[in-house]
Amino acid sequence: MIQVYTGNGKGKTTAALGLSLRAAGAGLKVYIGQFIKKGDYCELKALKKIKNIRAEQFGRGCFIRKSPTKADRELAQKGFRRIKKIIEGKNYDVVILDEVNVALKVGLLDLRDLLKLLHSSPKNTELILTGRWAHPQVIKAADLVSEIKEVKHYYRKGIKSRIGIEC
Repeated sequence: MIQVYTGNGKGKTTAALGLSLRAAGAGLKVYIGQFIKKGDYCELKALKKIKNIRAEQFGRGCFIRKSPTKADRELAQKGFRRIKKIIEGKNYDVVILDEVNVALKVGLLDLRDLLKLLHSSPKNTELILTGRWAHPQVIKAADLVSEIKEVKHYYRKGIKSRIGIEC
């Protein structure tokens, strides 16, 4: 199955991480590949304590206000190749491609490559794709799509990210 969490609201990665906890609790093995992100986020500290979950990052950090660099593209491509091997190896029941929709939108990844991966993945591997701007063809390929819509966000009042809540 392919699940997509997209939209402009807060909670896409949080939803995927919640699913990873549920899966690990059921004894399933989970792999999380984070595109764009780099840093020692609180959720990564917690995930390291769970034996059935492995997480890796493939980015230099957020560049949303700038254009991606060659290094950003290389890291995303490296991450994509890694995730492809993870899926082909069939050692994980759930594979999360965190922020893959954003990586696709800003040109770090190729749509054809992602669609080929989605269509060739084993049917018993649950794929979770997160990030704003899910491409219409990714949505079409998915079995479940949830759009997280921002109704109101305290960021608009100038409140910055808080440890344990956003980071």
